[in-house]
Amino acid sequence: MSVVSIRGAITVEENTQEAILDGTLELLGKIEEENHLQRDRVVSMIFSATGDLDKAYPAKAVRDMGYVNCGLMCFGEMAVEGSLEKCIRVMILYDSDEGQGSVRHVYLKGARSLRPDLAT
Repeated sequence: MSVVSIRGAITVEENTQEAILDGTLELLGKIEEENHLQRDRVVSMIFSATGDLDKAYPAKAVRDMGYVNCGLMCFGEMAVEGSLEKCIRVMILYDSDEGQGSVRHVYLKGARSLRPDLAT
């Protein structure tokens, strides 16, 4: 078994608790689906959100989903001129039977522009 990192991001339409939590649930749901995650093998999730999102912690959504045995942390995204707005990013550390090459990173909505090489 090895630890792999799974990355993802999503943009939301507005700075509300509902939009932040719903966007986080959508992102994590797609990451679970694409990578066939087993929740008990998730080591930790590190979230960042752009400074214009301050109504909820993204980690609250996944804690409510049942991720109660892994570490969850939220940070403010570094402010860079011209960067994507209303964006939630995540990096998941996961105990996998496969290597890093098998990971499917997920970028949704406006966040697809962050990784056009992964667009389908």
